[in-house]
Amino acid sequence: MSLLPNSGITPHSYITGQEMKCVLHWFTGWTASQRERFLQDLVCKTVPGKVCSLELGLEHLVMADRPPSIFECQLRLWDQWFQSWAEDERNMFLHKLEEADPSFVARFYQEVAGTAGKA
Repeated sequence: MSLLPNSGITPHSYITGQEMKCVLHWFTGWTASQRERFLQDLVCKTVPGKVCSLELGLEHLVMADRPPSIFECQLRLWDQWFQSWAEDERNMFLHKLEEADPSFVARFYQEVAGTAGKA
């Protein structure tokens, strides 16, 4: 196991810790609209039994006439990594994200709460 610097939280593996650092680094460079897209993706991953908007689902479709953007590639890697993380690792990521941007995570919690009662 590897201790993440300045966190006091230990990830299950060095690789998982590096994946988290990578996503957090990307996050700092994303535009407001990219962060919004990431927020919606994070909400969908958190409450997978709930209905995500059709628009979000359509954004996942690959357009054959253009290569994916760097942001789209980052989201694909994020998706692969997130799916492989254990629940406590996912919670750890959210904690690290909250350290980086408390208002973003507060909005995330509001969005998750807003899914209550939706099928």
